[in-house]
Amino acid sequence: MKFEIIVSLFATMIISAVLTPFVRRFAFKIGAVDKPNQRRVNKIPMPTLGGLAIFIAFTFSTMFLLRNQMPTQQLWGLFGGECIIVAEGMIDDVYELKPHQKVIGQLLAAVEVYFVAEVRMRYLTLPFIGTWHLGLLALPITLLWIVAIINAINLIDGLDGLATGVSIIALTTTGITGLFFLNLANTWVAIMIFALVAAMVGFLPYNFFPARIYLGDTGAQFIGFMIACFSLYGLKNVTFISVIIPVIILGVPITDTVYAMIRRILNRQPISHADKHHLHHRLMQLGLTHRQTVLVIYGIALIFSFIALLYPLSTIWGSVLLTIAILIGLELFVEAIGLVGSNRQPLLHWIKRIVKQFTSKTSD
Repeated sequence: MKFEIIVSLFATMIISAVLTPFVRRFAFKIGAVDKPNQRRVNKIPMPTLGGLAIFIAFTFSTMFLLRNQMPTQQLWGLFGGECIIVAEGMIDDVYELKPHQKVIGQLLAAVEVYFVAEVRMRYLTLPFIGTWHLGLLALPITLLWIVAIINAINLIDGLDGLATGVSIIALTTTGITGLFFLNLANTWVAIMIFALVAAMVGFLPYNFFPARIYLGDTGAQFIGFMIACFSLYGLKNVTFISVIIPVIILGVPITDTVYAMIRRILNRQPISHADKHHLHHRLMQLGLTHRQTVLVIYGIALIFSFIALLYPLSTIWGSVLLTIAILIGLELFVEAIGLVGSNRQPLLHWIKRIVKQFTSKTSD
């Protein structure tokens, strides 16, 4: 990586750190503030809108500091989608939009980058099956992917520094795999990823426990949107390996989102229903402090990232077996902490029955 790129990334981090206090004051002035209630963990009014500092620093970096590294069509195409998602997030931070209104904004941003920046899936290659041209399904599958990742990141933004730190880990791993393993023809994608990481690193000291400013929907949705777009640039011709890597890298937010949906369906609640049974809530209910919970989830995110790095080095059968092992281990962990419910532990109960049967036979 050229020295000028490294210097630009360092400058991006500094710009983000300098901007954040000003964004904090601006958030108070326009009323973008989280007030304490039953759904919040903060005890005092906390300014949101922190994502605006990340967005401005990232945009300055890509538009000026790293401009020579970026193709014009993709740069401006992505910028249009970024503006839509940031504008929607800022409105939500001030006025609290309804879920369907948020989704409309997310879809508008996704449609913009699909047609202008060419962020899309075109083919799907499955092991032992072959290549499937998505055709007309390319648009709905792409939109579903982008909206799902946005909301997955938004859902884990429940503790100080949680979404920011997990996203830094996920994006750094994405940049490494894209640069060294997936052989992306366009290295600008990896450079843009690291620019976003630098902007987030500059913001993190203000966001980590005890936080002085939150990401807000502005930041969580912007980060989720960019993660979705970056992953799709590597998924234009989707293989089993290239599609599983970003899913594993985003293991923490995806797991929390999927099991939240399962939990609400089993409890006959709307999927958009808010509760205090997310991963971070359960860990705190088990006795961990705020800071310990965040650090534990950082650790889980790092484990997912290390596992993701094994996929490019594995054979197809190795990747399949690795995926099965991850799913079993994940289910055991989820049941152990009661993410779906303390009385919903089918795999643990099945293992207990097997162990009881085996021990009763050996004792006879």
